[in-house]
Amino acid sequence: MNSIHRNIGADAGKTKENIAYLRQMLGELRLVAKGEGADLLCYLIEMAYVEAGDIQSGRSRLSPRPASALNSRG
Repeated sequence: MNSIHRNIGADAGKTKENIAYLRQMLGELRLVAKGEGADLLCYLIEMAYVEAGDIQSGRSRLSPRPASALNSRG
């Protein structure tokens, strides 16, 4: 197995943690936007929240990373 595949596997757990964190923060941001009456912002944040949930559940995939991003991660 080459080093790129090892790095992707090692990052999978961290990616799941990051998506969970993003989803949590988006939920909080949505409440702030709703409280301020920022309807469009609330809608956009909610769409990102739903997408994060879809990624967590496997209904949606992450976008592929360019090779340059994989090489710069450590």
